[in-house]
Amino acid sequence: MAITAQKVGPKFQVTIPKKVRDALGIKAGDLVETSLTREGAALIRPVVLVHRKVDLDKRFEAAEADVKAGRTVGPFKTARAAMNALNKRVHARRVH
Repeated sequence: MAITAQKVGPKFQVTIPKKVRDALGIKAGDLVETSLTREGAALIRPVVLVHRKVDLDKRFEAAEADVKAGRTVGPFKTARAAMNALNKRVHARRVH
């Protein structure tokens, strides 16, 4: 493949050449990942996001079990009260 040069735009945008886009199957709106190689070159790869299905019923059951087992703290009237309780729990775990 021939080497081409691209100009960096005012917003630091670079156009990926058509031959490279076609070879990678990149279309407008696709996500790409950019990283640096050990040699200092920029590496651009297409990224595919996978949607995970979250089972909310299982999450709610686990949360209810935690409440029944006493593994919760609160409710709190202020954010400061919540942070104080959190800090006390962290300190208690460090001491033991």
